[in-house]
Amino acid sequence: MKFEGIHHITAITADAQDNIDFYAGVLGLRLVKKTVNQDDPSVYHLFYSDEEGQAGSDITFFEFPGAPRGRAGDGMVHTIAWRVAAPAALDFWSERLGDAGIEVHREGDSLRFDDPEGLTHLLAVSTVDDEPLIADHPEVPAEHALRGFDAVHAYSSRPEASEPLLRKLGFEGGDGTWEARGEKRGGFVRYDEPPAAPGLQGAGTVHHVAWASTPEEHEAWRDLVIAGGARPTPVIDRFYFKSIYFREPSGVLFEIATLGPGFAVDEPQESLGEKLSLPPDYEHLRDRVEANLKPVHSPRQVQG
Repeated sequence: MKFEGIHHITAITADAQDNIDFYAGVLGLRLVKKTVNQDDPSVYHLFYSDEEGQAGSDITFFEFPGAPRGRAGDGMVHTIAWRVAAPAALDFWSERLGDAGIEVHREGDSLRFDDPEGLTHLLAVSTVDDEPLIADHPEVPAEHALRGFDAVHAYSSRPEASEPLLRKLGFEGGDGTWEARGEKRGGFVRYDEPPAAPGLQGAGTVHHVAWASTPEEHEAWRDLVIAGGARPTPVIDRFYFKSIYFREPSGVLFEIATLGPGFAVDEPQESLGEKLSLPPDYEHLRDRVEANLKPVHSPRQVQG
């Protein structure tokens, strides 16, 4: 069995509308699902992706209104790396992000910047032939658009402790850089020396990274995680996909998520993310949930 690269990455925001304005407005991703945190349905869970809502480009955010800024530390993801097509795309993003008031740092064939809450992103010229996962945006030419995830960079004081489990799960590599590559996609996890200050979970930090599994192999992955010495949760049905969670030895929270059924299971593909979607088990809470959530809108809705 092989993971099909990164399924999604979930982070934390303190303000849903500001988050939408940046990720859908500035970065040009499509808001494909506006729902709630299934472990705390009083708050939003926002999903951004490519035009089709595919795994591999899906960055998601739990909104905890007013949450203080977090800080990445040992056992936490500190940077999300995206693919772009060519150096010209880095030129485009350097200008676009600068115009939006975002400080950028060019490093050869990559561009580094922080989102408005301090979450670090790296845009890198792609070195693989994976299908580009692109969203449509009137201000972002397709040739310059983000093309899906390349990697997560995490802090670890003992990266060697993660090696046995990563190898058990089919990751290949070594010396702190590991790739999970399936038949269609691949993605990396890279470990760096942690800062002295301990991490603080909060706005602008990554909560977990999910790796993509076929539905048919999902239960077998859980068995393999147990065989590798980790302690996974039972399979949890998230309606849009099924999930297993566990901490790998460096402390990073991993998820294994299924490729499907997907975001179009409960609303039309052409209007993904425009209305509040609730899984069937939460539908009876709609009146209460909507009363607690501040209304938000996506750029597509504003543009009609």
